Amino acid sequence: MISSDLAEWPHAVERNGFAIASNVFSQEEMSGLIEDFEAANLTRSRAGVRHAMASPVVAAVAQDERMLALARPALGATAVPFRATLFDKSPESNWLVVWHQDTALPLKQRQEMPGWEPWSVKDSVIYARAPASALNRILALRLHLDESTAENGPLRILPATHSLGVLADDAIHDLAERKPHVDCLVSQGGVLAMRPLVVHASSKSRIDAPDEFSTSNTQPPRP
Repeated sequence: MISSDLAEWPHAVERNGFAIASNVFSQEEMSGLIEDFEAANLTRSRAGVRHAMASPVVAAVAQDERMLALARPALGATAVPFRATLFDKSPESNWLVVWHQDTALPLKQRQEMPGWEPWSVKDSVIYARAPASALNRILALRLHLDESTAENGPLRILPATHSLGVLADDAIHDLAERKPHVDCLVSQGGVLAMRPLVVHASSKSRIDAPDEFSTSNTQPPRP
C-alpha cells in the first residue's frame, strides 16, 4: 500500500484509492512550515483551518513542485491545487470521524446541474454534493506536519472502495463491517494521496496529536 516510486505511484492510487510517499519534505522544512503557519495567524476553528488557500504560506506549499509531482502522474500535467485545509488534533481539540466519502466540493456560484445536490454554505463558501464524474478528477494530498502513528488517530482507509462510486450511508456501513481497513501511518514530511471516494475514517487520538495539511488537486475540464 505504500509507494514512494513515482513510476508506481499513479498505479497504486488507481488500484487502492490511496498511496503514501515518505520523506517528501525534510524535518527541518516541517519545523519551518509550522512556524510559518503560526506566524500567518490563520483563522482557526476547533478542528483547524477550512479555507486555507487564501494564505500565501499555504498556497506556496500547495504549489510546491514536489506536491505537484505527486498529483500530476495521477491527474495529468494540467492538474492544479484548488483547496487547502489544515487539520489540527490536540488534547483540547480531539475528534473522531465515522466512515464516509468526501463528496462535497466548493463552487464559485450556485448553478443547477444534474447530479449536483444538495447545496450548502460553509464559512461563506457554496458547496454541493458532486457526482462521481467530478470526484474522479480529484486527488487530495495530505502533507503530515507531524508523524502519524497508531496512537494519535490516523486516517483509516478501506482500500479500493473509490471504484464503487458515490455510496449511500447504509452501503458504507456495510463495507466497514465486512472489509479490512488500513491505518495510514505517515512519517513527518510524508504525503498521503487519496481519492475523495475512497471510504475512510479516523479515531480520536490517545496522545498529543498531529497537524496535517491537506490540499485538493483537480484536473481542469477538457475544452
